[in-house]
Amino acid sequence: MYSNHKAGFGKSFYIANIMEIFERLAWYGFFAVSSIYMTTPKSQGGVGFSDIERGAIQGIIPFFLYLLPVLTGALGDRIGYKKMFVISFVIMAPSYFLLGQVKDFWPFFIVLSFVALGAACFKPVVVGTIAHSTNDQNRGLGFGIFYTMVNVGGFLGPLIAGSMRAISWDAVFMMSAAWILLNFVPVLFFYKNPPSLKKQSDKSLKETINEAQSVLGNGRFALVLFVSIVLLMCAGVEWLTYPKAFLAIVLWLISNVVWNLFAKESASCWWQEKVKVSNAKFAIYLAILTGFWTVYNQLFYTVPLFIRDFVDTKDLVQFLSLFGQGAVDFFAFVDEEKISAAIVTLFNDIKMSNAIEFETLRLEWVHLKVNVPTNELANLVTELRLIADNTNELNSTQIQNYTAHLLAYRQVNPEYLINLDFAAIVLLQIFVSLLCQRFKSIYVLIAGLIIIAAAFIFLIGSQNNMVGWVITVVILLIALGEMLTSPKSQEYVASIAPKEQAALYMGYYFVSMALGFLCAGFLSGWSYANLALGMNKPELMWLLFAAIAGVTSIALWCFNLYSKNVAAEPVMN
Repeated sequence: MYSNHKAGFGKSFYIANIMEIFERLAWYGFFAVSSIYMTTPKSQGGVGFSDIERGAIQGIIPFFLYLLPVLTGALGDRIGYKKMFVISFVIMAPSYFLLGQVKDFWPFFIVLSFVALGAACFKPVVVGTIAHSTNDQNRGLGFGIFYTMVNVGGFLGPLIAGSMRAISWDAVFMMSAAWILLNFVPVLFFYKNPPSLKKQSDKSLKETINEAQSVLGNGRFALVLFVSIVLLMCAGVEWLTYPKAFLAIVLWLISNVVWNLFAKESASCWWQEKVKVSNAKFAIYLAILTGFWTVYNQLFYTVPLFIRDFVDTKDLVQFLSLFGQGAVDFFAFVDEEKISAAIVTLFNDIKMSNAIEFETLRLEWVHLKVNVPTNELANLVTELRLIADNTNELNSTQIQNYTAHLLAYRQVNPEYLINLDFAAIVLLQIFVSLLCQRFKSIYVLIAGLIIIAAAFIFLIGSQNNMVGWVITVVILLIALGEMLTSPKSQEYVASIAPKEQAALYMGYYFVSMALGFLCAGFLSGWSYANLALGMNKPELMWLLFAAIAGVTSIALWCFNLYSKNVAAEPVMN
């Protein structure tokens, strides 16, 4: 444990919290709108990626973001936290800016990789600062304040990003870069490395790898996982089809079973050893918990697109109108010039006798933040066709009238609705945590997953009435599921970790998050492209995620029964 005999937290604690807010403002300012930005056509300021490409990016990049802190944390211990903060900001600030300038898949992928690298440098040293700035008496309060700041940044980031994209998409990325640039002020002029950091022994890369082996498994185990994940990534970026990737993974696993028959328990070369899992119970738990992160992250990956493409939030716009036109213009901003331009384009297509597919047109116009029913689009096309028979162009009055008509179908920005998740956590997390103290962790974990599954099932049952209040309820249910499951999942890791390796085990807890992000991205991309859009059956997509949440809850229940049978001590208290 870190020693700190002061009654207060010290200046570094407060500086770290300030930097955490700015970093979260930058990250969530982009992350909350990332699905929408990546699938918005280039003609409307986005990059026009397919859902498969979007899913690959959202799966692979966060996967490495949550794995790299194992190494960057060790590096921070060696060179000092202040230098590591500076390095992270030097990487992130230009990368956020460049993210808004690149428009093709691989340049975007590379630039976002640098954002993730900078964030991976930041994460372990800001948490480390909090750990070094607290003691046994105030550590709970200190981390409570810290995680509140995380959610404050998560709440404000999408709000500010939404107002920025009303200006332009470039403004979103410039704002994220500006938040990071602001962090240079506290780190250069006010932050100092915690005194207790000097007392920690330097940890080499080899020692870090050896520690990983003591928690998870040996080099052979790592190789089995690494090759399997790489094959899965190849399918995600469409270098392989998913059937071929899964077949290759099965063949790879079979070859390792055969390899194991000839391997030794211990050998001078790591590749000659049998596959060893150091802590099977912990590894199984992380694998099961991957299911939770897979379904929870759909809130950020899939729900924003679903809101944009399939949800009619006019009821929420009407509610906002009670607070004045200013509230409507902020939360449901529509660029009237772009609407007018879209009407003129449609008129010209009609004039040229181009075929008009109403559902395609609807999905094209939702990027303008108006969700016009196909029957209304059919009426509009009929009227425009009559005008086209008598004149070559629309006059300004006609354009203004049609624009005003379409404004009746304006929609609330998806990022603002997703933001209800952060608002609920900020307001209710402490209350929910206090309420759950009286229940065993296993029941709380399973309850959280069941609630998330229920949220998706509720979506399925509301397919014929997909309006704003429905998606609001769904988001709040997912938030409740996260408030139940996420803290208890970390609490369980702390309960099974040896006291002298508590921090190490908590570090490897993020492996489940990394794998969850990877699966979440790939499943989101595939299911949205093929089920929601391709088959026009989004209910099948939500059924898939509800099933994953249900299977994960059952797996946790079975895991707890297994743990009770193989251990004398109670597993989840």
